[in-house]
Amino acid sequence: MTELSGLQIFKYLPAAKKAEHTNCKMCGCPTCMAFALKLAKHNIDIENCPYVSDELKKICEQNSKEPQKTVDINGVKIGGENVLYRHEKTFINKTAIAVIIDLSEHDWKEKFEQVKNFEITRVNEHLKIDLIITKNGSLPDCITYEDYKKLPIKEIVNEKFSKTSKELIDTRKKAVLEKDENYSSPVCVYFKHTGDLNQLCAEASYYICKYANMLVFEDFDPYLITALMTLRQNIFTDPQKPLQVEPKIYEFNNPDENSLIFMTTNFALTFFAVANELEGLPVPSYLIVTPAEGMSVLTAWSAEKFTAKMVAKTLKKFDFANKVKNRKIIIPGLLAHMKDELQEEVKDFEIIVGTVDAFAIGDFVKNLKIRHQQSA
Repeated sequence: MTELSGLQIFKYLPAAKKAEHTNCKMCGCPTCMAFALKLAKHNIDIENCPYVSDELKKICEQNSKEPQKTVDINGVKIGGENVLYRHEKTFINKTAIAVIIDLSEHDWKEKFEQVKNFEITRVNEHLKIDLIITKNGSLPDCITYEDYKKLPIKEIVNEKFSKTSKELIDTRKKAVLEKDENYSSPVCVYFKHTGDLNQLCAEASYYICKYANMLVFEDFDPYLITALMTLRQNIFTDPQKPLQVEPKIYEFNNPDENSLIFMTTNFALTFFAVANELEGLPVPSYLIVTPAEGMSVLTAWSAEKFTAKMVAKTLKKFDFANKVKNRKIIIPGLLAHMKDELQEEVKDFEIIVGTVDAFAIGDFVKNLKIRHQQSA
């Protein structure tokens, strides 16, 4: 059962049935349709209408149930999901990643330090292991295996991929579509020791997508966890809120007043693609990141979030012209059509059209250096 729309509610009301009391206004709304729309948004009580059928009351009562419960584990929230696909509304709590530490093993201290200190940074987000579960003893800031087993969650021990995947999908469908309270608990997949990390990564990746609320590993491999966290970040990013970085001037390889100058928008994926190439250059450089509400280059231009006036304003804000002697700014190749417009507005610098793709920056810089030597 999905969220009820105003039209779905309306068909149960007197106006839709052309019955007595049509648009009677006793609910406080001018029409039955207005009441239905408000009820769908939970902005009015169903009891405001004295002529609501028992059938509609039952449907609304069922629909108001929480699809999946939220469970808080030492500050880590799992569950609480109410859709099957993130484009419907977006996912809420990312799949938690937990690691088992068995204190009876001789090397548990080494493993614990690895897990505790594991951290990666991706798209301005610092990612760490969400939960450490200890067996045969307890440690500060960890949860014991005994307490983990008492949590109001459903655990699936991953023994056969087809069985686990089917159970995850069936459970989420029962919870979201039917709001069956027997399937409303968050679901955890438990992975026992294995020597096949490739298979483990493939299966765990699938379960992040469909529909594990937590993954618990007896094994710990930093490369495996890095891959899973990267995937998880992509899956649980709100598609309506683009990832963005702070608009400012970034420095790579200790630039000076004569270093190369590049420009792009503050769309995170574009920024990190360009930044990765600039870090690998044998020469220092600056990267001017303009505010564009997290939009990519062409999207920002079409939405008028990347304009010549805005670029000039950004350069003036950072007083960039007085900080460098180099007078060439390299813009993305996708904005070649803006070169003259930018040149007219940004009179302190010469506008150079760069590459369309970030991976081509290295070759572009080599050719730029050759042209400079030839002209000299």
